[in-house]
Amino acid sequence: MSNHSLFTHPGRQSHGVSVKSQREIEIMRQASLIVATVLKEISQIVQPGMTTGDLDAYAEKRIREMGAIPSFKGYHGFPGSICASINHEAVHGIPSPKRMIRPGDVLKVDTAACYQNYHGDSCITIAVGKVSPKAEKLIQVAEEALYKGIEQVKAGAYLMDIAGAVQDCVEAQGFSVLENYTGHGIGRNMHEEPSVFNFRTREMPNVKLWAGMTLTIEPIVSAGSKVTRILSDRWTVVTSDKSLAAQFEHTLLVTDNGYEILTDRTKV
Repeated sequence: MSNHSLFTHPGRQSHGVSVKSQREIEIMRQASLIVATVLKEISQIVQPGMTTGDLDAYAEKRIREMGAIPSFKGYHGFPGSICASINHEAVHGIPSPKRMIRPGDVLKVDTAACYQNYHGDSCITIAVGKVSPKAEKLIQVAEEALYKGIEQVKAGAYLMDIAGAVQDCVEAQGFSVLENYTGHGIGRNMHEEPSVFNFRTREMPNVKLWAGMTLTIEPIVSAGSKVTRILSDRWTVVTSDKSLAAQFEHTLLVTDNGYEILTDRTKV
C-alpha cells in the first residue's frame, strides 16, 4: 500500500529510520515470502470474468493459511486484503464482488502480510488477456523503473539516488510519475520512515541508507497526467485525465554491498 507523501508517522522523527536486527530481518523474510507467494498465485489464476472481490477472498485465505494476517484489512478502515485498481485507477482500489475483470484491463494488485508482528508489502500490474500496445509499454516501463530504483540501493547511498533513477526511467519514455504517493520504510509498522520518493525533491531530507534498513520502492506511473483525485469512497485514486496507470512494488533489505529483494516472486 502506497504511502501518501504527506503521511506522518507517530512516535518517529520526520527523517528517522529503523535498522532491523537479524531476528527481525528473518521474520520479515517470511512475511515477504508470503506476500510474494500470494501475488505469484494471483497472477496465475486471474482471468476475465472474475471479480476483484474473488481475488481479495483468495488473497485473504492464502495469507491466513500461511500463518499471517492481511495487513491492509482494517488499516485506517480499508475493507480489503488487497488493493485492486483497474486501468485509470492508479492505487488503493477497493476490491468488490461487483467489479468484473475484463479482457484488456490493466490490473494492479497490491497486498501485504503481517507475520509475527512484521510486515511485507508488494504490488504487481497484470495485463489481463491482450492489452493495447500503449498499455503493454506502460506496464513494462513501470516495472523497469522499479528495478532501476532498486539498483541504486546499498549502504551509503541516498534516497534521491533511487528517486532520480525512477524518474529518469519513466520520463525518458514519455510517461509521468505520480508524485503524491511514495514508497516507505517498513517493519513492525506497515508505513515507517523514511518516505521513498519516486522523483527528485528538496521538500524532504535526502536520507542516507544504512545496512539493515527495510523499505519499499513503488513507482506508480501514468501514461498521461501526473495529477490525481480520490473518488467518493475515500480510497480509490484515479488519474485526472483517465489515462492508464501501472504500479510495481518490492520490499527490500539494504545490505553493505547492495540489497536483497524480500518479496522476490522468482524465489517462490
